[in-house]
Amino acid sequence: MLRNPLFALGVASTGAAGAATQIELWHAMHGALGEEVQALAHRFNASQREVHLKVVYQGGYDQTYSRALAAHFSGKGPHLVQVVEAGSASLLGWRGAIKPAWQVMADAGVRLDPGTLVPAVASTFSDASGRLLALPFNSATPILYYNKDAFKKAGLDPQKPPRTWYEMVQVLGALVESGMACGYATAWPSWVLLENMSLWHNQEFATRGNGLGGTDARLVFNTHLMMRFIAMLSSWSKAGYFTYTGREEEAEARFADGECGVLTASSAAQARIALGAKFAFGASHLPYYDDVRGAPQNTVAGGAGLWAFGGKMPDEYRAMAKFFSFLLQPEVQARWHQRIGYLPLTAAAYELSRKAGFYRSHPGHEIALRQLASSPTRDSRAIRLDDYRWIRGILDEELEAVWAQTRTPKEALDRAAQRGNEMLRRFESFHRPGR
Repeated sequence: MLRNPLFALGVASTGAAGAATQIELWHAMHGALGEEVQALAHRFNASQREVHLKVVYQGGYDQTYSRALAAHFSGKGPHLVQVVEAGSASLLGWRGAIKPAWQVMADAGVRLDPGTLVPAVASTFSDASGRLLALPFNSATPILYYNKDAFKKAGLDPQKPPRTWYEMVQVLGALVESGMACGYATAWPSWVLLENMSLWHNQEFATRGNGLGGTDARLVFNTHLMMRFIAMLSSWSKAGYFTYTGREEEAEARFADGECGVLTASSAAQARIALGAKFAFGASHLPYYDDVRGAPQNTVAGGAGLWAFGGKMPDEYRAMAKFFSFLLQPEVQARWHQRIGYLPLTAAAYELSRKAGFYRSHPGHEIALRQLASSPTRDSRAIRLDDYRWIRGILDEELEAVWAQTRTPKEALDRAAQRGNEMLRRFESFHRPGR
């Protein structure tokens, strides 16, 4: 459990007696989300006098990462930076660039029991021993959304969404026959259809524990199961049951407009969908193959974490630990979860939200947490590969060739694995020496 989360850190001042230690966090959240980050910093600063946190928006994830790393090596970097999970391995590759979150907290006298954390949320930013490298900040996992009004029109039970991919085909057939232009669409195809579907079925995505065990990992997601799955989607594309809408969140808008009856997308999309949808919609778990042994296992939490840069002063690390301890308070986690829809890191925050009745009106959030409740196996761990955000582009490109009927599912998945492995070897040889 979290020992003394409101412990007195005795932070040293950086100036005159009584002055607060100044720390800076660079983030990539704009608009309403950025306002929530500012509000979070304000509440932290108001809760104590020893530390003053300044938060600075730096643009998108790639821009924030690049600017923070460049500033760090020039000696002017922030104390904390928000980095998307696909950039974790690359950041870790810069020796001395970061100080693990568990070490920041341990040095300040805080021990965090992994048993208090939501397993698959924590694992995204943990090392092979389960210790937190970064504090998960805005995490989400894919779930299924469905149009209840469209289900009624198609003669389907709006209280019974498809549980398995076998049940899905009957649902999509009914929706299309009822006049829907799009039966099923997905946001973030490589993340949902390849990464999460592999882990959901306890299928190895990459060797070396999906990359957590070493930098010499190889992509091996081109399994018989995944070829079977992508082949099924290819046939649905031909039949008009599946519609490809783009590489990011374009499918969410098509669903909210009432064009598509079923959607797989981030659990954090619920508020955006609710704002645009003029119909009743429901949420359910990601479908799976019930004839695959061990399925369902767990999905993976995507999103970003807060990383502490290396080379700072002891009083600054104590200040960072105080902020981490603040973020881990159940009340803070529950408020963050309920207000902006990202997943809580702790089981205590989930319990607070449940007792408050939050999941009665937001069932999709609880479904997402249930998908992440099982402790990950070696094959269902979070994926940590060097500069993985570029490899995702390869996966999307090869999937697009399948939807365009220019490449068979086997050809596309084999090519995606081969091209991704070639990129991994290039990154490995380029980045490692001399760091």
